[in-house]
Amino acid sequence: MRLVFGFLLSPVFYVVFGLFLIVFHPIQWVCYKLFGYNAHKKSVDVLNFFLTYSALLLFNVPRLKNRFELPKGRPIIFVSNHQSTFDIPGLIFFFRKYQGKFISKIELAKSKIPSIAFNLKVGGGANIDRKDSEQSIGEIKKLAKRMKKYKWSAFIFPEGTRAKDGKMKAFQVGGISTIATICPEALIVPVAIKGSLEMAKKGFFPLLPFHKMTWEVLSPIEIKGRDIQDVVKEAEDSIRKVVE
Repeated sequence: MRLVFGFLLSPVFYVVFGLFLIVFHPIQWVCYKLFGYNAHKKSVDVLNFFLTYSALLLFNVPRLKNRFELPKGRPIIFVSNHQSTFDIPGLIFFFRKYQGKFISKIELAKSKIPSIAFNLKVGGGANIDRKDSEQSIGEIKKLAKRMKKYKWSAFIFPEGTRAKDGKMKAFQVGGISTIATICPEALIVPVAIKGSLEMAKKGFFPLLPFHKMTWEVLSPIEIKGRDIQDVVKEAEDSIRKVVE
């Protein structure tokens, strides 16, 4: 039954999702060019509200679960598992107060995807070339310096790439370690994402309806005085307990 509804509802979802990307592209451009970073950031937040709740067209219900009072004015490294492309709008919208930036493939910034490419170019994140380790490390270091200066945060998927079988992969330390070295005052906040995998279980088409989608904040972890590998393993284990 889910599959049948998926075939019927997925085209509607993609039309609406795509329209939001197209409509907000010039809005982002105007906000950034005429009014600067803050206006652009607000336009991105509004866009990702609509992208996140587009899932309701599939009767998939997005929800943030957070019982922690996260600090403002302090860099945070949000560390999460990665189930599908649809993880990203929720992270941006639900944690919009923390000025979170992504470490993204440079190909996306160079692409012609409406809204997304422009935001990656001007939003202040790190656009890395995975074939060039020197460039990648340099970009992440620049991001870490901006985090330190502006009290921004970062979103990191330490699995690297999503596993084809949907199982959570071991977390890599590299990007987190680079940021922690430059910005040791940052707080690690694990986020467990569930439901996104079930929505995209068949790939990009059809998307499957009638799932709960949750972004759950887990216990924050301090970096100072600890081995970063132990910190990342603790974050991984806490997320794994929730999603597996």
